[in-house]
Amino acid sequence: MLDFAIFAVTFVIILIGAVLYLYPSSRRASGVPGLNPTEEKDGNLQDIVNKGSLHEFLVGLHDEFGSVASFWFGRRPVVSLGAVDQLRQHINPNWTTDSFETMLKSLLGYQSGSGVGATESMIRKKVYEGAINKTLESNFPLLLQLVEELVDKWASYPKSQHTPLCAHLLGLAMKAVTQLAMGSRFQDDAEVIRFRKNHEAIWSEIGKGYLDGEKSSSRKAHYESALAEMESVLKSVAKQRAGSSHSSFVNYLLQANLTERQVMEDGMVFTLAGCVITANLCIWAVHFLSVSEAVQDRLYNELVEVLGDEPVSLEKIPQLRYCQQVLNETVRTAKLTPMAARLQEVEGKVDQHVIPKETLVIYALGVVLQDADTWSLPYRFNPDRFADESVMKSFSLLGFSGSQACPELRFAYTVAAMLLSTVVRRLRLHSVKGQVVEARYELVTTPKDDTWITVSKRN
Repeated sequence: MLDFAIFAVTFVIILIGAVLYLYPSSRRASGVPGLNPTEEKDGNLQDIVNKGSLHEFLVGLHDEFGSVASFWFGRRPVVSLGAVDQLRQHINPNWTTDSFETMLKSLLGYQSGSGVGATESMIRKKVYEGAINKTLESNFPLLLQLVEELVDKWASYPKSQHTPLCAHLLGLAMKAVTQLAMGSRFQDDAEVIRFRKNHEAIWSEIGKGYLDGEKSSSRKAHYESALAEMESVLKSVAKQRAGSSHSSFVNYLLQANLTERQVMEDGMVFTLAGCVITANLCIWAVHFLSVSEAVQDRLYNELVEVLGDEPVSLEKIPQLRYCQQVLNETVRTAKLTPMAARLQEVEGKVDQHVIPKETLVIYALGVVLQDADTWSLPYRFNPDRFADESVMKSFSLLGFSGSQACPELRFAYTVAAMLLSTVVRRLRLHSVKGQVVEARYELVTTPKDDTWITVSKRN
């Protein structure tokens, strides 16, 4: 077997392993073009390692074999879809589970929506989404305060000082999500630092996996300890909040009569995913604005026209049309979530290709988001493309907008809109000369290293 300790295996590979273990009767995806296994036991795993990430492997796979392609994990085939038309044939708008949440829960060892009835799954999904919406509405002033504190800090810097986006915006996301999810306990910086340490241990292990047996025993123990501590904190918060009228995410779940276990699991998903997605949407958005003066100026003009000198409000955010386009283009250009996956529940068909029941189907979103047949000049950062209704339909189909978007992404859009509406009206964002920003493609796309900008005050 390969020595998995030498590379970071993305979450989808872990999911593939789980699926193949749970569904050993999976049959071959009939007639789907693709790679033959390079090794009998590992399939194409070494090919993935050689490319550096599953996303980069899928880019090459679809370049060679087209929009419907297959590869091998172990002795079993996997089907990948890499174009909008093929995804449109496969995606069912009536699915009662969110693929992001389902995968994250399965990796954490929690019961996902696919393990319960459709009605119960839909109810649970509505409770989860409703709790996030209510939390945003009730805590908007707190979020705005946290954003303004960060922008005040940036405004105090001399123009020559480099500002570390990853460090600062991950810190903002951690403070925002923990305080909104679990309440005033996380106004204490020591609590936030402890949460961040555990969060990093869990998220890192989800990205890497611990498939290397004895060699990963210490890393696995570190992960399990961090997970147990975070679960303990969430259970403690739930017990303290039971019967209270506070406006935290945990409180809204308790008011929906979820069990303590369900509250803990949903709280874990929101705090884990909410932090990472929010932080990286903000990081990439500020970075792209810093290298595009024209986009930054146009956004500034919209913000002044809609908001004037007033702080942004939840009611005003939908009026910030160009800001929404900037965030959409940020998600697309950064390939913020480069892949998703679903288990084929019944035998299906995409084009002329039959996909047998219990086949794992990967949505190669990172491939689709830079497909020249769907996006003109796909490698250019151009928010104007989202003024086109047909482009928005494709974007929504992929799960990045509208009812198909995961709730954590919708939360992140709100925080990012607050950040941009505050910082762009006060400061000019400048890129650091000579800086090269490279992406790391995992469950969420992040910069490989911290990304830096400089700022100057607007006249």
